[in-house]
Amino acid sequence: MVALFYYVFKIEIHFGLNVRDILLLYFFAGIGLNADFKSLLSGGKPLVILTLLAIIYIFMQNILGVSVATAFGLDPLLGLMSGSISLIGGVGTTMAWAPLYQEWGVQGAAEMGIASNTIGLILACVMGGPIANYLINRHKLTASNDQVLDIGVTHKDIHVKLDHYSVLHAWLLLNICLILGYLLDMLISETDLKLPMFVSCMISGIVIGNFRTLILKRKTKEGMRQSLGLISDICLGMFLTMALMGLQLWQLQNAIVYLSSVMFLQALLSIVFTIFIVYRFMGKDYESAVISSGFGGITLGSTATAIVNMTAVTQQYGAAHRAFIVVPLVCGFFIDLMNAFIINWFVTLHG
Repeated sequence: MVALFYYVFKIEIHFGLNVRDILLLYFFAGIGLNADFKSLLSGGKPLVILTLLAIIYIFMQNILGVSVATAFGLDPLLGLMSGSISLIGGVGTTMAWAPLYQEWGVQGAAEMGIASNTIGLILACVMGGPIANYLINRHKLTASNDQVLDIGVTHKDIHVKLDHYSVLHAWLLLNICLILGYLLDMLISETDLKLPMFVSCMISGIVIGNFRTLILKRKTKEGMRQSLGLISDICLGMFLTMALMGLQLWQLQNAIVYLSSVMFLQALLSIVFTIFIVYRFMGKDYESAVISSGFGGITLGSTATAIVNMTAVTQQYGAAHRAFIVVPLVCGFFIDLMNAFIINWFVTLHG
């Protein structure tokens, strides 16, 4: 409808999205609070494997982007804007690199990156569920019997009774996580290491979640776990809705043929790599299928879209606790770090 108003009435609608990123912080703090050290330790090997697979994929994604840009007679560096800069790196990485492209005399880099990221977000949202559904049915996987989800509730259990003390207790813990997350982020920034804020909040949540009986002398009740799931589900849903409402689709029209071609191939590469590589190397079980549903979010969208995809799958089939630890850590920490080095290598090669 925003695009319709632009094309029909020449009216650009902009939304105030200042609260959007704060919602994401609450969501990942909730992920951390629901994590336990036992799950983290059991996720060690899958974490390493998924990180290595993601690094391999960054190279493949950039090679594809540069190749398609060259085939269309464009500057090869623009191919990186339809590669890991915008797709794995996101809008923040795109805008960080855009001034350098202007210095190099490459025009339209920021618009190309934002357009690629826009299409990638949409593709990532619609790919994850069908991929997991295909893997579960194709390999006759046994779904989890654990109905205690990391985010939200199952489709069979939508009427959950909550008491207001549990909700308030959940909000208290989330606010403590955000306070400590901000402080931790300040400490990390002093080391010149750039990480998304949600990583610090998730780490704070993990620490508080495992030691909250020492911080607050109160045992965890099921009602508080349900309250955390409710709050996290609402925050994630609002974040994604606001992100999609803020998209300006008319920015895609100037390079529609190139973008259609390169993003079709990027989506195809993501699907093939996920089904035949990620699923197999992650263990060929139900957890692997859930992680595969989130891989499109890692490679084409964002951490939020990865979690949305996995949430939809687990609400249908059952919990996958390890997936909700492994995927955010790979998205928010390891892959961003390695992506920066790989992008610099490609820029040096084609600059």
